[in-house]
Amino acid sequence: MSRYPLGQYEADSITSRTGKKLSEITLDEVKKGNITADDIKISKEMLRRQGEVASENDNPAMAANFQRASELVDVPDEVILQMYNKLRPNRSTKLELVQMAQELLEKYGAVHCAKLVMEAVEIYEKRGILL
Repeated sequence: MSRYPLGQYEADSITSRTGKKLSEITLDEVKKGNITADDIKISKEMLRRQGEVASENDNPAMAANFQRASELVDVPDEVILQMYNKLRPNRSTKLELVQMAQELLEKYGAVHCAKLVMEAVEIYEKRGILL
């Protein structure tokens, strides 16, 4: 069982997306130019661990959010921004959202994110907020 906050209690095991340990990411290392933007991005594993903490503390909604976030680590930022815009009410057709869910599933293996988009399609259709 992990103790929360992970940064305080599990700092030695926390790594960034590039594998740098949290303890290696210091202001001095940033000033020396030894830390890149990718070095401070969270890893899939850390998001999953955050989800485990949420589950252990009876917060299934937060655990699901961390699961979806872990799936998005490998999705390019520009794709995530496009998704955000497409998911806004009255911005997309049903077909566009279905295709987005399909891309999440097939290209990025983001099963839970694709499922969330499909749930949004159903709700948007019922509420009449699709193009």
